[in-house]
Parts: sequence; C-alpha cells; structure tokens
Amino acid sequence: MSNVQSVERALSILNLLSKYPKGIKLTDLANRLKLSKATAHRLLATLIDLNYVRQDRETEKYKLGYQIVSMATYFLEGHDLISTARPHLTELSEQANETVHLCIEDNGMVLYIDKIESTQPIAMYSRIGSKAPMYCTAVGKVMLAGMEQQKCKELAASFDYQKMTPYTIDNPNKLLQEIAKVKRQGYAIDNQEITEGIRCIACPIVDYTDKTIASFSMSGPMNRLTNSDFEHTLIAKMLETSEAISRECGWPGEKNRVKNP
Repeated sequence: MSNVQSVERALSILNLLSKYPKGIKLTDLANRLKLSKATAHRLLATLIDLNYVRQDRETEKYKLGYQIVSMATYFLEGHDLISTARPHLTELSEQANETVHLCIEDNGMVLYIDKIESTQPIAMYSRIGSKAPMYCTAVGKVMLAGMEQQKCKELAASFDYQKMTPYTIDNPNKLLQEIAKVKRQGYAIDNQEITEGIRCIACPIVDYTDKTIASFSMSGPMNRLTNSDFEHTLIAKMLETSEAISRECGWPGEKNRVKNP
C-alpha cells in the first residue's frame, strides 16, 4: 500500500519543526523539505487550524503547536515502560543525588522519554523528547550492545561521526570495540564523549523476550562521578536497578548482563 502524499508531507513538516524549537520561516521549511512554498503554506494552514502548528506573529516563524504537547503528555502518561521504570529510577536518583534519564532507540538515535532531576547545584541540561547520537552516549552504546549483531554493525557503519568533544568515538571500528566491552561488562560509560566535564553510566532494560528495549543512565560532573564512585558503588546500584526494572518487564534471565546475540 502506497503512502498518502499529503499525510506524509504533513508529518515531515512536524518532524522538521521538532528540530527548530525557535521556529523556522516558510521559505526555509519549503526548501528543506523540497516543497513549493504554495504547497508548504497550504499544509501549514491546515496544521495551524488543528493546533499542531503555530506561527509567531512577530518573526513569522512556524513552530510546533500545543496539540503536540497534549498528545505527547497522554502518550508518556500511558507508556508502561515509563510507569514501570520511574519508581526505580527515582530511588536511584535520590540515592546518588544525580540526574537519571530513561531512553529508547528511535531510528538510530537515542530518544529521552523520562528524566529525574538532581538537586545538585550543577545539573544536567536535557529535556524529555530530545535526541542524541548513539555512538557517543552511554545509553546509546548499551542499546547497540543489545541489538542483533548485524543490525549493530549496520548502524555503526551508518553513523555520521562528529567530534562532540576531544574524547568522542569517531569511527565504526572503535565503536564496535567499545560495544564488545559493553557486552562483556553489562554496562556502558561515557567519559566526556558528548559533553566535556560530564560522565555517564548506563545499563539496559530487558523484556520477557530477552530483548534490550531501553536503557537508563546516571549523569553528572566528573568531580562528582569519580572513578572510585563508579568502581565501588554506582555500578553495583545501576546493575541492581537494571535487574529490578527488567524483571518487572518479564525478563527471567541471568543477573547483570546485556543480551549478547
């Protein structure tokens, strides 16, 4: 069955607008989506009428409308994974007083679907609904480690490796070596790979089919998440939390491991 072109174009507009929280002008939007200005304007007018898009009167830029927020809220409230994981992640965050994220994979990217904030003076800037590359995030590396080997290799070869920091993994071979290490130890670490001065540790969430369906991370400044903390306390807490959430998702497997296809 072929796609309905108008629906496909409307959804492409929404996807593009999600990347421009400050808005984008009609000409730029049309050019990026390879649409005529007239077609883009007609689609935007319909989306505005339905409150999926709004236009700033001063800048004339188009932005996502509040109907998107409403839909996302209902989705997140009813998402079983979020409701299952949140009590465990809240407890983990309170014990360490650091920021904790819950993530899933979305078309080769990390998608943040929940966040428990730290009360520390220096907290993590991130938001629910934002995305990040898989190759330079601990949560991404955990999800890559839980994939079938062929899919993992294909994704590793497809990434546009950008140096976020001097510590960012910048080629497929290095990434696959890191993934092999994650599979052996059951967790992943991001040492300033996406943000300088920030360290993250991530573990998987595995379901009843023995599939890694999500990952979660604890993030904070290097001076708070020290190597000694990782070795003596945080890794153990993270692995315990991983097992607890996974068992609630039906996972009956061995303790503290990532699925290794």
